[in-house]
Formats: sequence, structure tokens, C-alpha cells
Amino acid sequence: MKGGVYNLIIKLSKSKEIRIGRLGTFIFPRGFYVYTGSAQNGLGKRIDRHFSNWKKLHWHIDYFLSHAKIVKVLRHIGDRNAECKLSRLIGRYDDADVIVNRFGSSDCNCVTHLYYFKNMPGIKDLNLHST
Repeated sequence: MKGGVYNLIIKLSKSKEIRIGRLGTFIFPRGFYVYTGSAQNGLGKRIDRHFSNWKKLHWHIDYFLSHAKIVKVLRHIGDRNAECKLSRLIGRYDDADVIVNRFGSSDCNCVTHLYYFKNMPGIKDLNLHST
């Protein structure tokens, strides 16, 4: 599978204090989170890595996923340069909140690539080609 961008919809069953690499330690409320990521090549392999419990903690999301569970994945094949646009679309949802600034976005100008939702977000396929 070629490159692209993706959303992980993640459930955190109870509020928890989690250390996120060099970003520091934060209290994450129970609920749902949507993470936006990308893979230059091997989108499937990247997503499979997120499901693995046996990986080196490298990215911010690795630290978070050691305490939470992925419940859904949305893939956007072939548009790997749209990661930031997709993240901004998620952030525009009325009930989206930022818990940690710069989460997953240390190499871009986005506020975050992880948004919090108290309840399961109604995110479906997003049109990355609209403005």
C-alpha cells in the first residue's frame, strides 16, 4: 500500500496522567481522541505499527497508545501531503478540544494532531480536496 494520511479514533477508558516523550506529562480526560498521521510509503505498515504493543516509543502517539485503544481507522490513500489539512478539519468540529499543544505536530505549524472528544466523534470520510 502506498503512502497517505490517516485518522486513528482512540478510546481512553479512564482519565490518566501520561508522559508524552519530551512534551512532558499531561492529564488526559476519559473519552475519545482523533489522531492524524501520515506515511510516505507503507501506509498499512504504519497503521499496523500503531496496533502493536511491542514497539519502541518513538512518536508522541506511541506514548499515548500505550494507555489507550484504537477503535477505528480512516485511511486517505495517496494524499500524504494533506496531513495538516486533515488535522485542521478535525479541529473544526464543534466538540473538538486540544489537550496537548504540538502533539504529533513538532515538524509543522499545526496546534496539534490529536483532538479530544468527550463522546465518540461522528467523523466519516472527509473531503480533503475541498476548501
